[in-house]
Amino acid sequence: METQLLATKTPAQLAATLDAAASVLADGQPVALPTETVYGLAADALRPDAVSRVFEAKERPLFDPLIVHLPSREWLDRVAEIPVEIRELVEVLIAKFWPGPLTLVLPRHGIVPDLVTAGLETVAVRMSSHPVFRAVIERFGKPLAAPSANRFGRISPTAAAHVQSELAGRIPLIVDGGATEHGVESTIVKVDAGKLKVLRAGPVTMEELASFAELERSMVAARPDAPGQLKSHYAPRTQMILLEPGIKVHYVPETTGRLAWRDSNERRVDDFAAFEVLSPTGDLREAAATLFAKMRRLDAAGLQLILAEPVPEHGLGIAIMDRLRKAAAPHV
Repeated sequence: METQLLATKTPAQLAATLDAAASVLADGQPVALPTETVYGLAADALRPDAVSRVFEAKERPLFDPLIVHLPSREWLDRVAEIPVEIRELVEVLIAKFWPGPLTLVLPRHGIVPDLVTAGLETVAVRMSSHPVFRAVIERFGKPLAAPSANRFGRISPTAAAHVQSELAGRIPLIVDGGATEHGVESTIVKVDAGKLKVLRAGPVTMEELASFAELERSMVAARPDAPGQLKSHYAPRTQMILLEPGIKVHYVPETTGRLAWRDSNERRVDDFAAFEVLSPTGDLREAAATLFAKMRRLDAAGLQLILAEPVPEHGLGIAIMDRLRKAAAPHV
């Protein structure tokens, strides 16, 4: 299969790209699209045949559910059944964070295929704020199932070139909308009466959510309730070790790369074959935005080992550490 890469920089390019993307989606084929978090591999969420092509292109196991992206708020009540006891909390969260990087896990309606929900009685839903994604989904007019546009378990893509390296020849179209803003996937919460169960940390932080309801964390699961809960995920091909307290590693400098949190005099760049810094100034938003791109550069450097430094585990640091721990876990 030949994979087209279409630009969106000029009004004429954008108009042609929107037409092409909507046409491919209407044919039941997947399209890689930029979101504000990472690039997603989108297909018609209401067509099992279209969704099956997403699983096939990604080599994704069928037990791992997908997020359904909505073209408008009106679609929420068509795909999800919101019990009266949680509706007020759901509405408050939507008013605060939609469109944006918050995914809500809610009881589902039968309109959503079992393939999308992995047979669960819940569905994960969100509305993206990325202007290109919004333009495509509004043109298409129906919900899109859109997991990250990479092969299963690998590093999520934050640029169109990353999607090409993962899925060229497997999908018909990649829409280039530039680098993503947040660089890590959406926060996922399951809404219960008076409580939010955080299934995946992301750009909407624990501190932000805590002002709305009691929080419970459940970010690792053998059988996922939402994407990104497996112990090993977001992983480079190269072995990676996270240098948390108590961990000492003997390494060969000539074949080892370092993923550093910030600039420091404690270690030297020339002690490693490759060296990347998440944020020279120690800014967690910059670190999150660059995390996957810098992991990819180290993974492509022909190394035998990557040593990753931890970041402060508060705010966005919780999401970054979740990705680093899963990237360093033994590969599935």
